[in-house]
Amino acid sequence: MIEIRKFDSLGHAQHGWLDARHHFSFAGYHDPQRMGWGAIRVWNDDEIGARSGFPPHPHRDMEIITYVRNGAITHQDSMGNKGRTEAGDVQVMSAGTGVQHAEYNLEDETTTLFQIWVQTDRPGAEPSWGAMKFPKAERSGRFVTLASGYEEDEEALRINAAARVMGATLARGETAELRLDPTRHVYLVATRGPIEVNGVAAEPRDGVAVTGVEQLTVKALAEAEIVLVDAR
Repeated sequence: MIEIRKFDSLGHAQHGWLDARHHFSFAGYHDPQRMGWGAIRVWNDDEIGARSGFPPHPHRDMEIITYVRNGAITHQDSMGNKGRTEAGDVQVMSAGTGVQHAEYNLEDETTTLFQIWVQTDRPGAEPSWGAMKFPKAERSGRFVTLASGYEEDEEALRINAAARVMGATLARGETAELRLDPTRHVYLVATRGPIEVNGVAAEPRDGVAVTGVEQLTVKALAEAEIVLVDAR
């Protein structure tokens, strides 16, 4: 099954400094048909105004992945971590027993990002944070793993869930293929460029929900960048 969730059908919250689209029920947006996708609980498409951001707030027992599309985000938390993550790069936070964190756009331009929450497989674990640069050349024409809960993905950021966050950058007409376990739940979004997923068309920032599929073929109809999560 491949289901396209059009961008204009997503939940929407406009806070002035924050323009947010919600692929799944979140905060004031509630849709009983969109409570998550397997273990993927949240996928927010956020535009954060210059010199603004999320003040300190708590989380626990959730794997939180941030993929920056444009600009940069500066993280700080109650564990003493602080870091700036730029466009095309990723940060992860395992909230575990509980952590306070803030995410600020300290830039002079709007920052856009995806924030993705995956249900943890290790409730009560020690909280942690990490970030990593992923040069786009490394994922040109293919999917590479950015964050993972699997030991074999040695170069990826670690999360406490049986899930992978992957990225691909495709030129016009280029395809990337991925073998899937058909019992898993896969969700992907193109940050830019229209794509076809197993022949099904999707526009930039549409959500594509996939299950029951063994072979995934993503074709770029124009230059495209794709973020994908494979979860239980």
